[in-house]
Amino acid sequence: MSDGMNRVVLLGNLGADPELRYAGSGTAVLNFRMATNESFLDRNRELTERTEWHSVVVFGPRAEGLARVLVKGSCVLVEGTLRTSSYEKDGQKRYKTEVHARDICLAGPSPAALRRDADDEVGPMEMPLPSEEPASPPEPAPPARPARKRNGAPPRKAEMLDEIPF
Repeated sequence: MSDGMNRVVLLGNLGADPELRYAGSGTAVLNFRMATNESFLDRNRELTERTEWHSVVVFGPRAEGLARVLVKGSCVLVEGTLRTSSYEKDGQKRYKTEVHARDICLAGPSPAALRRDADDEVGPMEMPLPSEEPASPPEPAPPARPARKRNGAPPRKAEMLDEIPF
């Protein structure tokens, strides 16, 4: 019997600030929820959007570093594996499925940086004053090179484009 493959790749945004904890052994554990969005046309040809929520766990020194960088709204690319565990609550057995992340890449500007940019005051744009000297005319474009003949073969796309006047 062949081995299976358990691999997950997600691109989405954090739904809340991540939570950093430490296990009894001292290992850092970072938990966060992320949302992925999918757009598609339904049977009635109407654009429908679906959001899925995922629980992601990161372990070790990387968890501590990411805890300082990630905030609600951060766009991240997560690669890892699915892990399902069970627990009992109120006498009922429950299950939870998490993504145990191996690699995480920041996939966009941080929301904090975006907020800072939006808060910056934007003053009037300064336009340069026209100079006293007349502007020099632009240099003419080099002439198009003629298409090469290829011993009776039909011309290539690039050769045909050279012959089209614009």
